[in-house]
Amino acid sequence: MKNFKRFISLLLCAVLSLTLLTACGDTDDVITIAVPNDTTNEARALLLLEELGYITLKDGAGITATVADIEDNPYGIEFNEVEAAQLPNVLQDVDYAIINSNYAIEAGLNPVEDSLAMEGSSSAYSNVLVVKEGNEETDKIKALQAALESQQVADFIASSYDGAVVSTVDNPGDGYDETVDYDALAGTTITVAASPTPHAEILAVAKEILAAKDITLDIIEYTDYVVPNNVVESGEIDANYFQHTPYLDDFNEQNGTHLVAVSPIHVEPMGLYGGKQDSLDAITE
Repeated sequence: MKNFKRFISLLLCAVLSLTLLTACGDTDDVITIAVPNDTTNEARALLLLEELGYITLKDGAGITATVADIEDNPYGIEFNEVEAAQLPNVLQDVDYAIINSNYAIEAGLNPVEDSLAMEGSSSAYSNVLVVKEGNEETDKIKALQAALESQQVADFIASSYDGAVVSTVDNPGDGYDETVDYDALAGTTITVAASPTPHAEILAVAKEILAAKDITLDIIEYTDYVVPNNVVESGEIDANYFQHTPYLDDFNEQNGTHLVAVSPIHVEPMGLYGGKQDSLDAITE
């Protein structure tokens, strides 16, 4: 009898140990979502997840929210904070990733067809033409602004990106500003820093408009969010075109820079893309 009881006791211990080990080691059910690690884009990603009903943010958490502002995470989502440009590269290693449309397009993703969900085209996140404070009314900048606010640019955006990039210019013009002395600008060069897609592509249309007035638009491409602002602040470059206003405001506050938005040109809705998962069902299962 003693041996039998001992056997039962050992068997129960073994079963209990196996259960505990399985529970501790079973991470297959944890859903991982990669989000941008810069403040404003991380907030956009979290606000999208809140809109979809997967998390709840604390009261007052808005366009600067981070994962620390998540009040309720009922599905136990694990968040990986990743540099925005690298999100397409880590997509295969996570269940989902929320990616800016410009980086999605560069990676060969179609935001409209490939994303499982997209945020609305909020004008709060319009990408803007930016200059150093005090340069807003120079003829160079007014000429560039007019070219970007043209019908030609609006048509290019509509025909090229199938809704992944949306023009936010209310009344597109002919590409020229009647208050600018284009004869005086003839032979000059305007320099602008931009990310490759879609900003440099859109600027290429503006470049043709300015070339008709013998003005050269020199488009310098960058793949990060910091240097384009620094070179405008230093005066090395006339303007940049790659960011939305919430990011710009946060950058100025964090770095003591004096950059201002001149004009909103387009918005790029963020998308939620499947990595290891091909539908959103896995989040709630």
